[in-house]
Amino acid sequence: MNSRFLAFAAALAAIFTTTALAQVPETGFLCCNMRTDGRWISDINYAESGKHIVPFGTPIKFLGYGRYRVHVEIDGRRQAIGNDYSRDLKMDAFAARYIVPDNPRDRLASASPKIRKSIESARVTRGMTREQVLMAIGYPISSENPNLDVRHWRYWLWSFSPFTVSFNDQGRVSSVTTDADTLLKIFLE
Repeated sequence: MNSRFLAFAAALAAIFTTTALAQVPETGFLCCNMRTDGRWISDINYAESGKHIVPFGTPIKFLGYGRYRVHVEIDGRRQAIGNDYSRDLKMDAFAARYIVPDNPRDRLASASPKIRKSIESARVTRGMTREQVLMAIGYPISSENPNLDVRHWRYWLWSFSPFTVSFNDQGRVSSVTTDADTLLKIFLE
């Protein structure tokens, strides 16, 4: 064999053995409250009319990938989770955000009743951790929030209703900034 080919093959093998792919379980749980029209869940998670919430912790089955889609089965029905605004993420990393191996509800047992109520109602309240915010309202789109360790996460309730969740030095929600109408819908005082 050609020595160049062997060197190239060795380089490829090194790349593939050191590149860790996100593990997407075949069956798992939905990470967070997500809105669906019954067939489509968008990563922006708009609260549009005709959509209902699929609760965090719902059993979910991974079926495969499509063009910017993760095909899943929820409650016996096929749906797609659309990578509409987080296309800087590889599809396996995107899928691993939403399909998690452990039920997130198990981690809420020690949370305060107010935090549990906030998450169950898809709202945010002061004192929540980043993980609890994710359970309540999903991931912020990565095109606007490439780093989840920052102090502010920007979300959209719908096209003209942006809001910002701010965290303190301990990584807990300190405030939510938006217009008064949106605040009533996404914040539990």
